Amino acid sequence: MKVLVAEKLADSGVDALRAHFDVDVADGWSAEELAERIGEYDGLLIRSATQVTAELIARADNLKVIGRAGIGVDNVDVEAATKRGIIVANAPQSNIVAAAEHTMALMLAVARNVPRAHASLTSGKWERSKLSGAELYEKTLGILGFGRIGQLVAARARGFSMRVVAYDPFVSEERYRELGVDRAETLDDVLGASDFLTLHLPRTAETRGFLNAEALGKCKDGVIVLNVARGELVVDEDLQAALDSGKVRGAGLDVFHQEPITEHPLFHYDNVVVTPHLGASTTEAQDRAGVQTAEQVVAALTGGMVSTAVNIPAIAPEDQEILGPFVPLCRKLSTLAVELSSQSSINSIEVEYLGRIADRDTRLLTLGVLMGALYGRVDDEVNLVNAPTLAAERGIEVRETRQPSARDFSDLVRVTVRGGDEAVRVVGTLVGHRNRPHLLEAWGQRFNLQLEEHIALIRNSDVPGMIGRVGTLLGERGINIAQMVVGRPEGSSDASAVMVLTTDAAIPPETLDDIVALEGFVEGRSVTLG
Repeated sequence: MKVLVAEKLADSGVDALRAHFDVDVADGWSAEELAERIGEYDGLLIRSATQVTAELIARADNLKVIGRAGIGVDNVDVEAATKRGIIVANAPQSNIVAAAEHTMALMLAVARNVPRAHASLTSGKWERSKLSGAELYEKTLGILGFGRIGQLVAARARGFSMRVVAYDPFVSEERYRELGVDRAETLDDVLGASDFLTLHLPRTAETRGFLNAEALGKCKDGVIVLNVARGELVVDEDLQAALDSGKVRGAGLDVFHQEPITEHPLFHYDNVVVTPHLGASTTEAQDRAGVQTAEQVVAALTGGMVSTAVNIPAIAPEDQEILGPFVPLCRKLSTLAVELSSQSSINSIEVEYLGRIADRDTRLLTLGVLMGALYGRVDDEVNLVNAPTLAAERGIEVRETRQPSARDFSDLVRVTVRGGDEAVRVVGTLVGHRNRPHLLEAWGQRFNLQLEEHIALIRNSDVPGMIGRVGTLLGERGINIAQMVVGRPEGSSDASAVMVLTTDAAIPPETLDDIVALEGFVEGRSVTLG
């Protein structure tokens, strides 16, 4: 077999490939030459510069695997590769140590005024009295996003005898205990406790611009802010205002909204240390990325296990017809269960398969459950291959049971999310020849409702007039109801019922709060299902 290394790779990675394959290194190939010759190769290994488009993939008649020596795969048309049956693998753990160490480097540099001291001394000044810094010893480090990098930062901070408090609802309590880290119940708890605050959040619609004036206002006076994750997490103008007012003592920034960038108002602050996105830039990280990616390419071409594939694993043809449609259902059910939980952490996820699907290999469905539970809530791009690893790293126990018969339906999927002393269970199935996902149980009540993108659950007293109140209020706000069902308890009329509705647009939080504030209403949740 032939493998093409399209960009500069560590010698160790190239050697690992040459032990198995005929390897060409494309030194200075143009895009046209790559397109002309790509059909010769069984494997392609790239970094960030090579654009693997659908057009290029269409010309890759023999290609079986694309290896990306790094984390992001934005330069690969993964959908086109998947349609052609080409595995796309990356190296997601190659730079986590480098990123964690760079976080500590910025923390120390800001706390001890290292860049200012260096610049002062090399310009011929001895300004020791002006450059007094702060110790890390017994200070509180707040970590927002407690995934792999956040946990490595915590371990290093503990070595400096820092108290560490972190927030991440998708990490189990046991994992916090293992690392000696205090688990915060809310984001605000971290903001208010931190002498140093470091961001390791995923880039989502909810986290974009997270560190804004409101969040900074909840911080301690004199906090030091660190961002080695993503530039979009910080509102630069608000950080600048906080530095001007003294609310923020200093900042260490490695990432920015636009890159590359050489001019920015924050670059001119003496108490701000900036670096040009060096979080992954170590010799060891680059070597590690090359070797890890080469190992994945070797595995893909020799029948081994590709553990870092970012596209969907193949389903056996005999299972495709039955199991395939259930994957989206599993994702939706687990997303809903997590959103309905009131706990700040997940300890376990239990999945029950009932009916004919229980006779199949349901591991793919469990992967779908994990993907729905974790997607957009961890600092990694979640896929059906890495979801178990991400759950294990967060101490989330996953249990699967199967029962070959189901009452009332041919197949049922039950998902139970446990956190603290709370267990949230949702049940669903597929209905009709189009396999439409239906919700059958949530919040302890039963009903039958087709799952749509925007769904809301409202708990209220089981008395007349409740449906009308909700419909009237949503109508006044211009929100159209697509479906509405009610799950009612058996027995006493003063017990609570659960109203479930789907809408054409998401119900805003303030509107949901107004509904719950009405007499007879207890709680409500609005969830957007991907």
